[in-house]
Amino acid sequence: MEKRKPRNIFVHGAISTSFIAENIERHHSRHEIGGHSIFLGQVRADQVEGKTVSAIEYTAYEEMALEKMQAIRDDIFGKYELTCAHIYHSLGKVEAGGICLFVFTSSAHRKPAIEACSELVERIKAELPVWGKELFEDASYQWKENK
Repeated sequence: MEKRKPRNIFVHGAISTSFIAENIERHHSRHEIGGHSIFLGQVRADQVEGKTVSAIEYTAYEEMALEKMQAIRDDIFGKYELTCAHIYHSLGKVEAGGICLFVFTSSAHRKPAIEACSELVERIKAELPVWGKELFEDASYQWKENK
């Protein structure tokens, strides 16, 4: 089982596809793993009252968010037989189309990886103290509600 230590989960700006690929690639020699599950959250160009979202600017109280994420990870590791779980969330501005959340779980079998990944995403959206300001093409903004 992966050592469950606190670590920085934040990436400034969009999460690059090369960063995602490198994280996945590091697992090819882990022969005890039989299944991975991956979730990628992407900024949508939503239409809100006739205005188009061009980006989301994410902010967080990082120390509190890291503590909360560690508690969520500990709960997930207690509930599912995982080999590892990696969570990365953007801070700062992410343009529409950019990846803002990367959740990657691994286990000996597919079912725990899939279920843990899904629960992690739901808990992150509901519990993690990260806020998103939707920036519109006309330079106005509104605070995003997680759904």
